[in-house]
Amino acid sequence: MKNIPLSLATILVVSAAAIGAASAEETITLGTVGSGSALNWPLLVALDKGFFEKNNVKIDLVSAPSSAAVQQQVAAGSVDMGSGGLVDPIRAIEKGAAISIIRIEAKAAPYALYVKPEIADYAALKGKTIMVGGAKDITRIYLERMAEPNGLHKGDYDLIYAGATSARFAALQSGAVDGALISAPFNFQAETAGMKNLGVTVDYVKDFPFTGYAVNVDWAKDHKPAIQGFLTGYSQAVTWLADPANRDEAVNVLIKDISAKPDDAQKTYDFFKSLDIYDPEGTVDKAGLGKLLDIMKGLGDLEGSADPDRFYNATILAKD
Repeated sequence: MKNIPLSLATILVVSAAAIGAASAEETITLGTVGSGSALNWPLLVALDKGFFEKNNVKIDLVSAPSSAAVQQQVAAGSVDMGSGGLVDPIRAIEKGAAISIIRIEAKAAPYALYVKPEIADYAALKGKTIMVGGAKDITRIYLERMAEPNGLHKGDYDLIYAGATSARFAALQSGAVDGALISAPFNFQAETAGMKNLGVTVDYVKDFPFTGYAVNVDWAKDHKPAIQGFLTGYSQAVTWLADPANRDEAVNVLIKDISAKPDDAQKTYDFFKSLDIYDPEGTVDKAGLGKLLDIMKGLGDLEGSADPDRFYNATILAKD
């Protein structure tokens, strides 16, 4: 073998290292609620279709029993990023956690209030037990927004909690509770089981976003390329999911990943499509976020400033 001049060899080594660095795949540890939810459909699609890998990111999923628990893990650095109801990262930041909202997941909430067959209306829920995600979960805000206009006020009913929709549906199905706020595909299972639908949240709540992604700020400082890769791959998944040509394949992803029944998965796709709940860009709308902050301020959940910039740090997404 001929000797390669030192200068050329150095160039080749440096070039190879640069190419390797440019294509290096980075792992993001991501927290989600439960073992799988239709709300995470774009995430499931991105994993299934390899959109993250195409953007040099590998996702390591970690489950937690509730959205609040996910944000606790993000704040502690146990996971790098987490998804869930926006009230939870907001509350964590209010308490001093070094995390920041970086993306909106669902613009609207696909929840419905299902009750036992013998309960005719909201008035019949007086003295009954309703299950939501948590004492300060966003589902409680939704329930109150639905109940108040129908004459059912705080104190008229008892609340118990379970963070995952699957757990709330199981409680309703077993008869342990009289009503529960649940999302697709469990709402379709509730219908099949004969439960009564008292209304959907989108008919009562249209002025603020539902779920999003938050990131550990300390981790984010040194991992901007990984964050950008995640956001790009996620947006590609939302665009792919919205294309009707991909409906059947998307349905199969939900069936495979969360063990949804085929008919329920198809109904869920059409339901989500009608709500247009996912935004390809996922940009944090300060007006919508500000509305949610004002509501939480009014409920006494926020003592400090309700300035959206306090909860959404745009510099994390800024390219160096």
